[in-house]
Order: sequence, then C-alpha cells, then structure tokens
Amino acid sequence: MKQLISITLLFILSLSMPLYAEDKPLPAVLVHKVAVTDITPTFKLVGRIQASERVKLLARVSGFLEQRHFTEGRDINKGELLFSIEKANYEIGLKQAQADLASAKASLKNAQSNLNRNSQLRKRQAVSQSQLDQAAADRDLAKAQVLKAEAGLQKAELDLGYTEIIAPFSGRIGKANFSVGDLISPESGTLATIVKIDQVHVEMSVSEKLMLDARRKGVDLDNPPVAPRLILSDGSIYDSAGEFNFISPEVDTATDTITLRATFQNPNYLLLPGEFVHVEIKRKQPESGIMIPQSAVQRDKQGYFVLQVDDAGKVSITRVEMGQQIEGKWLVINGLRENDRVITEGLQKVKSGILVNAVEE
Repeated sequence: MKQLISITLLFILSLSMPLYAEDKPLPAVLVHKVAVTDITPTFKLVGRIQASERVKLLARVSGFLEQRHFTEGRDINKGELLFSIEKANYEIGLKQAQADLASAKASLKNAQSNLNRNSQLRKRQAVSQSQLDQAAADRDLAKAQVLKAEAGLQKAELDLGYTEIIAPFSGRIGKANFSVGDLISPESGTLATIVKIDQVHVEMSVSEKLMLDARRKGVDLDNPPVAPRLILSDGSIYDSAGEFNFISPEVDTATDTITLRATFQNPNYLLLPGEFVHVEIKRKQPESGIMIPQSAVQRDKQGYFVLQVDDAGKVSITRVEMGQQIEGKWLVINGLRENDRVITEGLQKVKSGILVNAVEE
C-alpha cells in the first residue's frame, strides 16, 4: 500500500512539475530528510509478574476456626489478627503447665532442704555417705523436673499464641479456604495467601549468548547500565522504570537461558502477579545517530553511496560509511549530516548532475 501511494504521488507530481527547455518534465523523486534520532540498543523480552513477597498462612495447632477477622481480597497490615482458633483447650493446657512448674519448684525446694540437712548430719556422722549421695541425686532430679516443667510451660504458651494467626507483613490477602466452624490442623493446608504487590518482581529469560558480552564487561547489579520498562497488554508503556536486582548464577540447561529479575514499584496495583508482560531493556545512557531507509542506499565497486538532492534540486553522489541495519533502516556512520536530503524512490530515473522535482516523504 505504501509503495502504491508513493507511485501515485509521483505520477500526480509529474503532471504539474516544471519543464526543461526541451519541454520535458523533471523526474519526480521522493526524498528522505536526514535527522539525528535515538539509536540506543533495545531488547524486548517476555516476562511474568511475581509478588515481591508471598506467604501461605497455615495453622500450627488443631481446633475449630472461631472467627475470620478480614475481608477477602482487601489490604491488611503487618501484625493484624486474621484468624482465631478456639482457645479453651490451650488455656487449660497453660494452667496445667503452670501448675506442673509450681509443683516441680516445690519439689526442688524440698530436695534442696533435704540435701542441706543431710550435709549437716553427715558432718556429725549421723547419716551415711550413701544417704547424702541419694539426697544430692534427689536434688538434681528435682532440678531436671523444674527445667522440664519450664519447657512445658513455654510450649503451652506457644500453643495458646498459635490460636491467633497474625499477618507477617502488610499486603493484600486472597480468598479464605476455610469457614468459621471448620476443624483445622497443621495438616489442613493453606488457610489463605498474602501477597505484597505495592512492589512486584518481573522474571524473564534471556539467551545465554546475549548475556555473554555483559558478563565480559562485568555485571554491576548495584548500578546496572540498562533499565527495564514494561509494555502492558494494551501496548502502553508502564510509567515507572524498573531496576534489575537478580541474575541467575547458572544457565538453565533445558532452555539455554539465564533468568533475570527486575523490581517495579506498583503503588496503584496496576500490575498483578501471574500476568505476562513485554519487557523493553534499554541502556540508561542514550545513543543518537543518523538512520536512513535501506531503499536509499546503493553499492558499487567503490562501496556504499546515496543520491543526494540539494536545495536547487540537483542530484549528486555522496559516499557513505554504513553501520548496522535496524528495523528496515540503516545506520550512517559517516558521510551525511542532519537536514541532508537523499532519494528513496525514483532512483532508476536519475543520475548525478541532473535536476529533479524532489518531494519529501
């Protein structure tokens, strides 16, 4: 379609252009006006969004679920109470553990007194050495019983504390998998999942060959030379650039790729974990240069050249040094300046030194 439009435009222009002295029309050509453009190298990859933090809430004790304190799908704060499990059994267990500790301490006190008494009697030869040794052993056993009772009390306190399930960090909580009244236990599985999405990770896989040059130069994750941007599903660019914070230390042998991870701020929760996005990776320091259409470039024994048109419409040959080709255009390293005009269509009708009717694209 573009070529048809160009040919039509040339035809129309040829009907109204000025004439030579011999009443011949000037050849009509399309020209491209040279401009300095951004030529910063860019790579595009596919990535998947992940929550920066994710936790599955599990029950650590058994009991009936007494209450759910949150609304599904809403934001919750660190330390917020989320689930309550029945406490009665564990409160009883705590009181029993407290009683066991008190009893053990009393036994220790009695054993210590008995040892002290036997020690005095032994000095007067009123008891045997074996009786004194037995009193010392009883005292040591009582000490061990106190330590055991203290451990039992700590476990009872922990179990009672586990009847309240608290948010470990601020984030957004998902669907509750159990209802009030359900009997739950550590084997029940996930009660609900919390994700932190005000900041998200995007993981992508890049060819090991593409990373080879970066590794040769040295990869500095504290100050990387490139910055990733996201292209959303509707084609728009996400307004916040990301920062790379992880490069896999080994190559995936199944895909011959290396995993990269970048972090993006997500204050409005526009990005959701699990979705695919396109990632555009570009150098932070921009590069500029002259790009012209490939159709303008010709080659002979001496090398590459273009047909240039001056302000008077006269055609001349300009030798150029070419660089890489990018998306249908060619980088000009040397030979052209900004605002020069080169012919892109109608080349077969002109040669150096003639006048043309030039129309810019």
